[in-house]
Amino acid sequence: MLENSNYHQVNREQLVDMLRHYCHVKDEYSHALLLYRVGDFYETFFQDAITVARELELYLTSKHGGKEIGKVPMAGVPHHALERYANQLLKKGYAVAICDQTEEAAIAERERRMVRREVTRVFTPGTLLEEALLPARENNFLCALILNNEHWGLAHGDVSTGEFRLTQAQGIDMLTQELLRIQPAEIILPVETPDLVGLLRPGESAGKIPAGLPIQFTYTLQPYRLFQGTNARQTLLETYGLKSLEGLGCDGLPLAVQAAGGLLGYLANNQGHYQTGLQLPHTYFVSEYMRLDQQTRRNLELTQTVREGAFHGSLLWAIDRTMTGMGARLLRRWLLQPLLEIQAISARLDTVAELVNRGGLRQRVREHIKQIYDLERLLGRVQAGTANARDLLALAASLFAIGRLAQVLDNVKSKYLQNLQIVPSELEALAERIRQLLVEAPPVTLTEGGVIRPGVDGELDRLKQTLTEDQNWIAQLEITEKIRTGIATLKVGFNKTFGYYISITRAKSEQAPADYIRKQTLTNEERYITPELKEREIRILTLQTEINQREYELFLQLRQAVSLQQNLIRPLAQKVAAVDVLAGFAEVAVMYNYQCPEIMAGRELHIKQGRHPVVEQLLPAGCFVPNDTHLGMGIDLMILTGPNASGKSCYLRQVGLIQMLAQIGSFVPLLQAKISICDRIFTRVGAVDDLATGQSTFMVEMCETANILHHATDRSLVLLDEIGRGTATFDGLAIAWSVAEYLAFYLKCRGIFATHYHELNELANTLKNVANYQVVVQELADQIVFLHQVQPGGADRSYGIEAGRLAGLPPVVINRAREIMHRIEQHSQITLGLQNYGVDLGNTQGELPLFAPNVPE
Repeated sequence: MLENSNYHQVNREQLVDMLRHYCHVKDEYSHALLLYRVGDFYETFFQDAITVARELELYLTSKHGGKEIGKVPMAGVPHHALERYANQLLKKGYAVAICDQTEEAAIAERERRMVRREVTRVFTPGTLLEEALLPARENNFLCALILNNEHWGLAHGDVSTGEFRLTQAQGIDMLTQELLRIQPAEIILPVETPDLVGLLRPGESAGKIPAGLPIQFTYTLQPYRLFQGTNARQTLLETYGLKSLEGLGCDGLPLAVQAAGGLLGYLANNQGHYQTGLQLPHTYFVSEYMRLDQQTRRNLELTQTVREGAFHGSLLWAIDRTMTGMGARLLRRWLLQPLLEIQAISARLDTVAELVNRGGLRQRVREHIKQIYDLERLLGRVQAGTANARDLLALAASLFAIGRLAQVLDNVKSKYLQNLQIVPSELEALAERIRQLLVEAPPVTLTEGGVIRPGVDGELDRLKQTLTEDQNWIAQLEITEKIRTGIATLKVGFNKTFGYYISITRAKSEQAPADYIRKQTLTNEERYITPELKEREIRILTLQTEINQREYELFLQLRQAVSLQQNLIRPLAQKVAAVDVLAGFAEVAVMYNYQCPEIMAGRELHIKQGRHPVVEQLLPAGCFVPNDTHLGMGIDLMILTGPNASGKSCYLRQVGLIQMLAQIGSFVPLLQAKISICDRIFTRVGAVDDLATGQSTFMVEMCETANILHHATDRSLVLLDEIGRGTATFDGLAIAWSVAEYLAFYLKCRGIFATHYHELNELANTLKNVANYQVVVQELADQIVFLHQVQPGGADRSYGIEAGRLAGLPPVVINRAREIMHRIEQHSQITLGLQNYGVDLGNTQGELPLFAPNVPE
């Protein structure tokens, strides 16, 4: 059976007509799995069938391919389960082309030919519109990328919401970090060679994409002509009806324009009869936001935990109290792009403060927002021409809810709330029109009637009245004919094949009137028609077709009216999403006693009784131990010592998360705070082997540390945990000491350096901007108690052996470890004073000439 698995190798002239047509369509969509509608199933053939059967765990069967061909592989899925199976294939990185029957099979049968079929939709990971295939609270981004040496242009859009953004910069590392932030479902790249065009699933891209790009994404290679400068520019102008790109802010960004044109060209080629649906592109620059590399996002567990990769236990889990999908998506974007401007941050904080201080207002706002559907995705389906009557009713209900929300915001003072005080009158009229036109509970399908209310359209009402009269005549026919014929068992029925009929049992068939025309003979009955019954049937079917068509036309007019208001609906949806996020911040602040930070210029980071926002929620109420942090005002670097499991890593993350929350405009978990803007947060907390690149744990640690030392500035916040622990003791201590010196003396960034090398406490005697802190413990007779309190002073013990005892190491091992430790402490001659460098510690006054000769320019 597998001999005919490659459709390229079979003689198409010998194939049956349907498979010959399948091969013709497959030639046009060779990059996709072709699902071909046959009756109630979507079938795949040849190699596609083998792939689909393997990936979906289906039974691989076969189909007769022709007298000379024999059997060819076949696998299929029921048509009603298409979305479920398509979603599974998309998650595995495949594209899926849907070839539908575009006419009734009965028509083709009458004309003795094959049913007409054509591709109506191509599913790729980045072009999804269907609600069932999309994560409600995350964007589904399609990216287009073009590279010119170190310079690059990037465009990304979500066709389900209309969001469209583009940027241009240089540096492959910066590009990689931006892609890792966006997490695109699909990335489009240009290629010069037509033979390479197609989709590359995750892991298949190695060696086929530019070096340095992440290989875990799905890449789609497309012809370079889509990205060519003139073509791309013209595509943008024509798509949005513009004369110039100056108003978009990208006229001087040629690579960004090329990327945007390539993305729009790909959608136009790929979406079939669907429209693009992307709004005017917004130009942004990476430098406008705090830069967070992948290591920092991972170590701070912003959107998922390090250990399980789970949402539960992440910062996003802890602070997400949004009521809508569009609010949840906006919160994720804010979290990954903290602000750098004090004014913008303060505008968010002012709104949160007003909602915190006015509890009744906050609850009313959240209650009204809860009644608002996902306007962004509703509008996305409207623009794509796939929205049904239920979608429009949801949109209307949302507009009414926003109107009610506006009424409770009559005397608010903050910017974001004031933005929702007025709903455009055009949208109020549109919502009313939708409600008056559509029935309360319309069917999902649009072509079978039952969508439009009575009294909306005179012509439609006339058709329905005539249809009702004919249906009433049919309903009375059975009674009339029973009286006329005297046959009590006579019945009037209907089926799709023969239409309306009169049924008489075989025993009574001789009593049939002369005007009855025999239509069908069954085992126990005869079925008849009459000229008048046939005339009524034709009229009823014609009327029903006309009614369905008229209702569909009226619906399309309504959907077009909604589409014409997109420039009013979309900004309103964005304003609602922002208030949803900020009201959620206020809710969290009230629930967990967060306070408003004072955002300021300069370098001060003053935290009084700070708490970890996630750990606090995971522990029983009141169990978390708060701690202070003071950096930037005299002290730049904290050397933090203390035993394992005492809370050093938690403290590091806590400081980073508080800084993050403040710069996205949220209240923060503490008693009082003065927080200066930082340009970047760097973290190195824990490390794992990177087997894919052959890097050991220590090498990963050194690479992450090197990245920090090369990119941190005096406005950065650096959080380091256990530098140098992956190598020999002396090597590790030397590296840790040197890194800490470099941070404090050369970079002068604000930072916390957690370590078990308590020898690093000596740095505080050398550099005036270094201070020692420790996580204190209480030593009892036979155990230690972790107090989780950070206090000034350096620890002189690591308590590692005690931690091993708590973990359950055998007593003999613990006792032997104590004996060995005692001997090491007696004989160790580690001397780390800076006298080794020839430096007079009494005269340095915090200045190290050590780095002066080698300071990079």
